[in-house]
Order: sequence, then C-alpha cells, then structure tokens
Amino acid sequence: MEEIQLASADCGCGRKTDRYTTFDGIDCAGNARRVMLLIERNLPEAGPDRSFWEYFMAKRQPRSGPVPDDLFLVHSYINQIRELFESCADGEALTLLTQVEEECC
Repeated sequence: MEEIQLASADCGCGRKTDRYTTFDGIDCAGNARRVMLLIERNLPEAGPDRSFWEYFMAKRQPRSGPVPDDLFLVHSYINQIRELFESCADGEALTLLTQVEEECC
C-alpha cells in the first residue's frame, strides 16, 4: 500500500500559515490530492454508503463539462468525507482533512 506523506502545519521551522494573510506556504492542491488518496484508501470500509462514494469518485472524471479540481470536491463534500474518515477511525485522514478545511476552505 502506498504511504501518504502528510504536509505538517507544524513543521518545526517556526513558519506559521494564515490563509487570511496569504496562501504562501500552503499546499492546498497537494493536500486536497492527499485527501482524495485517503478517501480511496478508505473506500473498502464505506459499507452501505458505497454508492455515494462511487458517485463522488465519478465526479472527478465527468462525462461532460469541466473537470473539478480535488480542492473543490473536498470543499463541497467535506462533511461526508469527515463522516467516512470517522467511521473508518482514520485519525491520519481526519488530521489532514481538518488542516485542509482550516487552511484552504
């Protein structure tokens, strides 16, 4: 299984991020991509909500219209994503999702 590298908001370098000042130093697109990988990792545990997650993942490659970026999808479905990660007891995923929500959404 692929190991997912998390970007740490607390890098130990003394640098702080503040989206209200600037997005410099915040990898919103990269972190949203990591959230999508964590969703894929947790899909086998989705249980009865599996049909929603198939619909959600299909939105990444629509049959027509523009392709939404991962940050847009994470922002739009953040509560459902949080529920998936909670039901799977995936603390790593919840931590990253909270970081993306606070820094980028």
